[in-house]
Amino acid sequence: MGVSVVTTSPFADQRPGTSGLRKRTPVFQQPHYLENFVQALLDEAAIPAGASLVIGGDGRFLNREAIGTIVRMAAGNGITHVIVGRGGLLSTPAASHLIRQGAAGGIILSASHNPGGPDGDFGIKYNTANGGPAPESFTNAVAARAASLSSYRIAELPAFDLDVIGRQELGGLMLEIVDPVSAYADLMATLFDFPAIRALFAGGFRMRMDSMHAITGPYAVEILERRLGAPAGTVINAVPLPDFGGGHPDPNLTYAHDLVEEMFGAHALDFGAASDGDGDRNMILGQRFFVTPSDSLAVLAANATLVPGYHSGLTGVARSMPTSAAVDAVAARLGIPCFETPTGWKFFGNLLDAGRITLCGEESFGTGSNHVREKDGLWAVLFWLNIVAVRGESVEAIVREHWATYGRNYYTRYDYEAVPSDAANGVMAHLRAQLDALPGQVLDGRTVQAADDFAYTDPVDGSTSARQGIRVLFTDGARIVFRLSGTGTEGATIRVYIESRETAPERLGMETADALRSLVDVALGLAQIVERTGRAEPTVIT
Repeated sequence: MGVSVVTTSPFADQRPGTSGLRKRTPVFQQPHYLENFVQALLDEAAIPAGASLVIGGDGRFLNREAIGTIVRMAAGNGITHVIVGRGGLLSTPAASHLIRQGAAGGIILSASHNPGGPDGDFGIKYNTANGGPAPESFTNAVAARAASLSSYRIAELPAFDLDVIGRQELGGLMLEIVDPVSAYADLMATLFDFPAIRALFAGGFRMRMDSMHAITGPYAVEILERRLGAPAGTVINAVPLPDFGGGHPDPNLTYAHDLVEEMFGAHALDFGAASDGDGDRNMILGQRFFVTPSDSLAVLAANATLVPGYHSGLTGVARSMPTSAAVDAVAARLGIPCFETPTGWKFFGNLLDAGRITLCGEESFGTGSNHVREKDGLWAVLFWLNIVAVRGESVEAIVREHWATYGRNYYTRYDYEAVPSDAANGVMAHLRAQLDALPGQVLDGRTVQAADDFAYTDPVDGSTSARQGIRVLFTDGARIVFRLSGTGTEGATIRVYIESRETAPERLGMETADALRSLVDVALGLAQIVERTGRAEPTVIT
């Protein structure tokens, strides 16, 4: 096996964001661009001799070619065992599970819910041996290394086939191609009551799962249709495509429009679900009923003991700061801790590893548990099916009973995508300038209790993360949160989160837009969104 040391120069934009490095696909196709970043990853990972590296992705455009390059670079950097999902495919939670079986780490290729294709987005991130996204200390070190890189190492290997399961000896490298689905499906069978869910389908329960031509299609077909007996065709858009069929693989009410139309139509099914590009996000729908991600996390926590994998109860729960406080009320009643973290799944990792939480979630359609170290879309779907099967009630009935018991947190998110960075930063600077003066002010009849730029100190390792989003907290439990998202590839995305809590029975059945209308006006006025960005309307309302 020959190894070439290729001279290169640094790129100025290789600083990972919330979940790895994400750029437009043509950026990654530049000569040396992918190789430079992979070399920086491998340098910082320092994988020990004889250890394994997992590689896989969501199948988007450039996935297969990038994996071929990474395999050769792994060999060039002395790694002797690489595990790849067949065809280069692995959902993000499945990759996490494989890493946790004993690998030193893994490289996951995805831009999650962002569009794919030649003009779409591409991404790459590193997960550590616990199966979770690398911490900020690691990604900061990778960025520093990439900024000073002068060469990378790549091996000349015999031709290898990513589509044949088994082991291939390639000089000093053992390339192991594995079924990307089976180990994950087996894990799900240990957590959920498959016989109860199977009986649910056998009794005529009707469901639709939209995999959005993304990675969960093969997983959903195997588990829902083959193992649980859902009728053929339950899973739609089940074949992963490099451009996701021309769609936007983000499971929300805007982009999963076909599923939403079916679930809110005259012949609505009992249950609907969707997942995203790399399989770590989910949307849950009942018959003509949408479950917000914040409510979903709270309902799962309140009903966890109905599920075999969680029958002994929860040690604690966690939510990202912008996620509504619905799960806080559940934790208080259960007498367990509830942690508030910055956005980014990596912040849950220490809490999970330390055994301080069992369930966690983000408002951006991500929920998960201690079974892996990533959010997990199909896991959440199975959790809901298990609850429905045991309780024998509809999704809507379960959620409405939850509101009656714990109160309701009305919640919405306004996304302003691809805003010029200067304008977006101007919005945040304008908000920060108001923080000291806001407490005590009365805005639309609500008194501001506190206003801050959220900072987090990890209770496990003491690390700190500052400037994680601006919070305006009211004395009645209402909140407004502003932050810039780190998951886009062009300009900046301003996200505005608006939340109001209600416990009065007569106010639990309002339309969300009606319940929050005046608070939305307060939020947009505080930030001067229209004036500073020129955007009269958000790109997406969730």
